[in-house]
Amino acid sequence: MPLAATGDLVAQAAAARGAVAAFNIITLEHVEAVITGAEAVGAPVVLQISENAVKFRYGRLLPLARAAVAAAERAEIPVALHLDHVQSDDLLRQAPDAGFSSVMYDAARLPYAENLATTRAAAEWGHQQGLWIEAELGEVGGKNGLPPLDAHAPGARTDPDQAREFVAATGVDALAVAVGSSHAMTSRTAVLDHTLLTDLSAGLTVPLVLHGSSGVPDGELRRAVAGGIAKVNVGTALNAAMTRAIRGFLAANPEAVDSRKYLSVGREAMAATVQDLITVLRSASPAAA
Repeated sequence: MPLAATGDLVAQAAAARGAVAAFNIITLEHVEAVITGAEAVGAPVVLQISENAVKFRYGRLLPLARAAVAAAERAEIPVALHLDHVQSDDLLRQAPDAGFSSVMYDAARLPYAENLATTRAAAEWGHQQGLWIEAELGEVGGKNGLPPLDAHAPGARTDPDQAREFVAATGVDALAVAVGSSHAMTSRTAVLDHTLLTDLSAGLTVPLVLHGSSGVPDGELRRAVAGGIAKVNVGTALNAAMTRAIRGFLAANPEAVDSRKYLSVGREAMAATVQDLITVLRSASPAAA
């Protein structure tokens, strides 16, 4: 089917008091695994390509993006394409022609005033191109001209008053919030600040996004969705599943050299991870009751 729009999928999830799953992809195996896992449970999904993934692919966006579009158009469920954690304006400007309906513009590393101004400019340009723009705030330590704490460093928290001001001033369509998750976690031990999430959800009119969700246990994810998270980003969990499966295969088959054999095992493991996570998110929505 035709590519879906990220904004539409998030809006539909939010209206049902649920969340859409968004998975970061690096290889074609990631693309196929995410779509296979989502098809198994009949759920829409977002494929995300990060700026770091583009750097890994020799700085070229189109090869992986074109593959993702081709796979999405043959999927049995709605699939959207999202450009994640973009800091480069040059990369931002490649998004519309590469099949992306949305961009997460990441200026959270900058002091608050610079983040606001830079994000507002990106949102204005993106909206002119029909893009849905997600942004992120650094921790409140970014006030008074000080560099912000990374939004997903341990202890970082989004300030509700600052978040309201930021969303109003920038015109972004969604906000990634720091409530206790952290990028690149390989153990599911994160404990979220649900009181803060309730305050953020009550005070903002845009959908909220949870980054670093690989380290968040199932119960915490369910509570986060019930508390107002409408988009859940996952990356490390796929890589961990793929790596475990490939290591196991090669340990059992030390003479194997055909990459298709171990990549297929890794792809299957990632698809199972996708299916499991979407099932968890679905169970948090009242519509699933």
